Amino acid sequence: MQRPALVLTLIALAGRPAPGQQPYRVTWWDAASVAAATAFAVIPEAAGLPHGLPPCAPCDPSSLPGIDRAALHTFSGPASTASTVLLAGVAGFAGLASLDGATAGAARGHAAVLANSLAWTFATTEWLKVLVHRSRPVLYTAAAPAAESDPNNRRSFPSGHAALAFAAATSYTVLAGRERLPHRTRNAVLLYAGAVGIAALRVAGGKHFPTDVAGGAALGAGIGWLVATIHATVP
Repeated sequence: MQRPALVLTLIALAGRPAPGQQPYRVTWWDAASVAAATAFAVIPEAAGLPHGLPPCAPCDPSSLPGIDRAALHTFSGPASTASTVLLAGVAGFAGLASLDGATAGAARGHAAVLANSLAWTFATTEWLKVLVHRSRPVLYTAAAPAAESDPNNRRSFPSGHAALAFAAATSYTVLAGRERLPHRTRNAVLLYAGAVGIAALRVAGGKHFPTDVAGGAALGAGIGWLVATIHATVP
């Protein structure tokens, strides 16, 4: 039980600034970056991408990896709703926790890190969904004929909810370790626990396969780390 906390502590320690290092800053580039990522992210939905019908409806479950076949069960509508509510909670908690012990200037820098992390994670997942155009679980069930006309049902990989949750958790962990924020290990554990819960709820809700949420988690964690690390080097 102590191993996850130890790993998170080591990640946080690795991000500590050298003596005299400047805290995160916010510049006009941050606003431009977030705006560009958001605009880029909404194009697939606005254009109804990907175009066309899925290759099968219903699709053959035997074509799926075993771990994904096991997830084809009676889906839970409340689980899907709960995943969205929990995602809002994880993102909000990451933002609030980043303010703890920070000066006004540092708090603005932390907000810029989290905003860029979430915006670019959102944009990247939306375009990967279009490029991969994997069918959602519903298209492997008897409900497929009624669902095949919705382009969203061809955007299963990666899970955007999982990606955003892990991006928020990872960006917070890196910046909190670098800035030595109070309660950073406890907060990181809570954020990652929430992110795992979101991933599980997306599968339970029938919105994604296990490999979708695993891919989203890896993508979000990678972007979250990259944004928080690169932002620390911006003068």
